[in-house]
Amino acid sequence: MSDAPSISAFFPAYNDGGTIASMVITAVQTLREITDDFEVLVVHNGSTDYTPQVLAELQTLYPKEFRLLDYPYPLGYGGALRIGFANATKDLIFYTDGDGQYDPRELKALYQAWSPEVDMVNGYKIARHDPIHRVIIGGLYQRVVKGMFGLRLKDVDCDFRLIRRSIFDRISLTERSGVICVELMKNVQDAGFRLAEVPVHHHFRAYGGSQFFNLPRIYRSLRGLAGLWVRLVLLKRLGRTPTLSEEASALGLPETSNAHKNA
Repeated sequence: MSDAPSISAFFPAYNDGGTIASMVITAVQTLREITDDFEVLVVHNGSTDYTPQVLAELQTLYPKEFRLLDYPYPLGYGGALRIGFANATKDLIFYTDGDGQYDPRELKALYQAWSPEVDMVNGYKIARHDPIHRVIIGGLYQRVVKGMFGLRLKDVDCDFRLIRRSIFDRISLTERSGVICVELMKNVQDAGFRLAEVPVHHHFRAYGGSQFFNLPRIYRSLRGLAGLWVRLVLLKRLGRTPTLSEEASALGLPETSNAHKNA
């Protein structure tokens, strides 16, 4: 495996005490089958359950392979991803959520689809295993964001991705909420990076609850999507590079809009 690329795998973790240990352990085992050069990171932010104690134990278990990025306050999903991307040091970056709804062993499927001609491998859910209201809302969300942003991939919000780290030399991410996934995929598509897509399994949540599916968060995310559309679609069509103040003005919001704060 000496010619295999190095890989950073990371998980954002917020109140994932019941799942994060298995995610990290499975990632370490899987990466050992793929490459000799890897690291596993967890971006932990503001948990109120026993996640910190589990992460401390993982540091003892894997002193070389595991690295903890520990924040005592909530970062927002986008904030956690941005920290993970910024701190990953290897050739390729794999990330998925710490809640156990995806299986890190399927990283092997992403890796098999990767090649020197592919910049990013994006998973797409074979079937979504969530309560029916989440399936319906998720389906509507997919249609809305694909139409708004002209995205051509199968599954915008499947957070199971293998990304060439050098992509982040050319694109930047600003969002702190869950709409960062749309920002990421829109920037990747517009920059002309080469994308492969792989089916992956999605599992019922075994521990904790969704941080997204409540009305206030959905409202803030929709407002964040509107701001993102102004910045990445409307002003680009006008041939302009937008500022945050222009984006806020277009939405009728103050410059300190919640579109750029935690959702």
